[in-house]
Amino acid sequence: MAALDAAKPGLSGDGPPPSWRDRLAGRIDRWMTSPALNRWASASPLTRWLVRRRSAQLFGLMAGFVHSQVLLACVRLRVLEHVLAAPRTADELAGLCRLPTASLQRLLDSAVALRLLERRGGARYGLGSLGAPVVSHAGIRDMVEHNAVLYHDLHDPLALLRDPNQAHMHRYWPYTEEDAGGAQPPAPEAQFARYSALMASSQRFVIDELLAAYPFAGHRVVLDVGGGMGGWVSALARQHPQLQLKLFDLPLVAALAADAVQRAGLAGRISTHGGSFTQEPLPRGADLVTLLRVAHDHPDATVRTLLRAIHEALPLGGALLLAEPMAEAGGAPEPGDPYFHFYLLAMGAGRLRTPEALSALMAEAGFTHIERVPNRFALHAQILVGRKARCLPANTAECVNLN
Repeated sequence: MAALDAAKPGLSGDGPPPSWRDRLAGRIDRWMTSPALNRWASASPLTRWLVRRRSAQLFGLMAGFVHSQVLLACVRLRVLEHVLAAPRTADELAGLCRLPTASLQRLLDSAVALRLLERRGGARYGLGSLGAPVVSHAGIRDMVEHNAVLYHDLHDPLALLRDPNQAHMHRYWPYTEEDAGGAQPPAPEAQFARYSALMASSQRFVIDELLAAYPFAGHRVVLDVGGGMGGWVSALARQHPQLQLKLFDLPLVAALAADAVQRAGLAGRISTHGGSFTQEPLPRGADLVTLLRVAHDHPDATVRTLLRAIHEALPLGGALLLAEPMAEAGGAPEPGDPYFHFYLLAMGAGRLRTPEALSALMAEAGFTHIERVPNRFALHAQILVGRKARCLPANTAECVNLN
């Protein structure tokens, strides 16, 4: 009995005794894991629904990987495109997909269960409610294909946690030398092109959120840092003809962006600049800097360097708009948080941060009046805006109120 008492929290003499909340939580844990209580709850009409719901939720966690593979197979076989053209039978789809009907039938029925497909008359399959956005948006399909690399890395999650640098996903990330102080060899141009194209195709969600949420009409010149192939600045140029735009990224990426901007007929309004924000100053002249899905790809030290460079490049009263997926603080995590936690781990350097953590980094760099901008779909990105004060620190008494 003495040995058992010594094993209980707070009874070994090491550390303070447990609080009443800890004692209550421990008692609830013992109730929830009691086989006798589970049998009673499963049999009682009052609690049976709760047991069933939690059982279904737990099974959903175990089956989640299979669900992702069903989606991947549908994307690779173009099943959704085939049924969008016309509802088809399993035999017809087997011919189009070059698979045995008996094997494909398993995929089709699984896709129906996941609402990627639905059954139509005449034993045909049509597009389901969740299949429609997949087939209509190339960015979703590209990310599904890209995530196959993440799934490979997660086949042994403990190995990934022990050594993220061995992840295959890490090879998609062409900016390793930025965070490693140039210690890594430069990534080949094809790697930049591959990653930049993926980010461009999946960026439409964030672009739509920003255009709807923030009043860009109040600015003259916008600099997008880490702008990739220029999808965001091109959309912004079309939506707001009064703006002049600049794009900054590593030289190889900036060259890809220059070609894309030229093909879009926007070279007269968008200038591209190549360089490293960890080693070189950013272009001047913009009264707004945008940072889209960049900070979460880097560790805190690199983000601090980047935010200080942005603050230095802005004029007094200029603004920074930062948009990316963010974790929820205060003990209210979102279902999407695990995905971003492990995706960024496999990518090699970044991490998912809360709005509060990002706001603190912005304040440390000198930004003031930092606030969240409401937007419709926080899963794709949340938005923070901060200002560079309209006075020098020595003239604080003469500062203009930015509220």
